Amino acid sequence: MIGPIYAITDPDAPLCVAEQARAAARGGAWAVQIRDKRASDAALAALVAALLPEMTALGVKLIVNDRTTVAVETGAHGLHIGQGDGDPVAIRARIGPEMMLGLSVETEAHAARTPPGVDYVGAGPVRATASKPDHATPIGFDGLARLVRVAPAPAVAIGGLGLGDAAAVKGAGAAGMAVVSAISRAPDPEAATRALVDAWRRA
Repeated sequence: MIGPIYAITDPDAPLCVAEQARAAARGGAWAVQIRDKRASDAALAALVAALLPEMTALGVKLIVNDRTTVAVETGAHGLHIGQGDGDPVAIRARIGPEMMLGLSVETEAHAARTPPGVDYVGAGPVRATASKPDHATPIGFDGLARLVRVAPAPAVAIGGLGLGDAAAVKGAGAAGMAVVSAISRAPDPEAATRALVDAWRRA
């Protein structure tokens, strides 16, 4: 089940990653992705293990970015990988059938070759975003609509998205939107998440 608001943590935001995750979960995000490129596997695994019971109790999917080993060892709810993180078919075999698997797609070619076993695609970036300086060329909402049409799995839009974008993301056919700064750097991340969920429902 893909919901409207998917929160991604930012290790450089004022609030620590664990508190960002908790706030987003309380605010109604259906999933929280733990993304920290600099943390060691051990530190990331400890964080995921600590958060997992809390997220499970709230009915929120806890998803690990990139680190297949961490996801498997902690029994996380999901794993999100990029185009350069390995073969999704092999990774699906490694994580087993129960864990959610997400795959970033930046072009129609990426989207079209999404293999069976991928539960959702992260489509974008819709806009340029400072939270991921090495992102691909922004595709805009027209580009998002093209990826949605081609992808064989539900699409979650990503890339510089915020409160005013719910209608455009929904209009492009995406199942939801992934948000980093609009939650992690908000004065009140829980309230920001709740506002994003409400905006999607009204759109």
